[in-house]
Amino acid sequence: MDTRIEKVVLLFLEHLEIEKNVSRLTVRNYRQYLLKWQEWMQRRKIDDIREFNGEILRKYRLYLSRYTNDRGEILSKKTQSFYLIALRSMLRWLQKNEVEVLSPDRIELPKAESVSMKYTDSEHILKLLESPDLSKISGLRDRTIMELLFSTGLRVSELAKLNREQIDLNGGEFGVVGKGRRPRVVFLSERAKFWLRQWLMSREDEWSPLFIHFGGVKEKNLYDTGEKMRLSVRSVQRIIDKYAKKCKLPIKLSPHGVRHSFATDLLSNGANLRDVQELLGHKSIVTTQIYTHVTKPQLKAAHQKFHSLKK
Repeated sequence: MDTRIEKVVLLFLEHLEIEKNVSRLTVRNYRQYLLKWQEWMQRRKIDDIREFNGEILRKYRLYLSRYTNDRGEILSKKTQSFYLIALRSMLRWLQKNEVEVLSPDRIELPKAESVSMKYTDSEHILKLLESPDLSKISGLRDRTIMELLFSTGLRVSELAKLNREQIDLNGGEFGVVGKGRRPRVVFLSERAKFWLRQWLMSREDEWSPLFIHFGGVKEKNLYDTGEKMRLSVRSVQRIIDKYAKKCKLPIKLSPHGVRHSFATDLLSNGANLRDVQELLGHKSIVTTQIYTHVTKPQLKAAHQKFHSLKK
């Protein structure tokens, strides 16, 4: 294999796209992270991947830690990790192709800053769900969006991609392909099915997207797929923010906050972490363990109730 860095980066990105079949967004992000590293290496006159050693890795990590953009902003620990994960993945791929490179295990990720998880209880969620004005078609759409988010725990990107033909109202479930192109099944509550029926019956078009915007409808071709009418991720985020403010919720709630609230609600009512992991589409149970704020009190209660020598 040609071990010139420029060539290696190109071949690895092609490998991600063709053989690993990762999403375009992931390939784009990896390209951004690896080209940044490639430029840094080229400024140091290092052209061969086999010259990348532990000392150079240490200097690159210092560079990431001290980097500031034109606005004087530094890279967060999370963003630094993205750069290092891309580099580590490429080194692993090279090892599999029998190229002698720095061991990817030498790349340890920086300890991430703690991030507060924003979610709300079922009482506030109910208030949120009931806040749209149902006399308007946009209000019916928004109610349906929020009911669906809380019923399924979908990511906002997953919701925005939904098409009408995916939804099985009779079966009360449907499949989605989520992060990392992992397929999973999500389930509809009776409430969500009711509002989906109301929304779909209100539609006079034959467009494929499940959720659409209403700007310029008259100018659009009613016989096309309606892709240009699809509601964007950003629009869904604005919708949730709008009603969270209208309800005067105690926190700034986002679609991801509704997803957190969905998981918290399940665990509070007896679901286990493994089930919630499957429903959320998490690759690892470690990711789901952010919800231990719910399970810890339940564990304590179980211990106090069932431990034989509790007294």
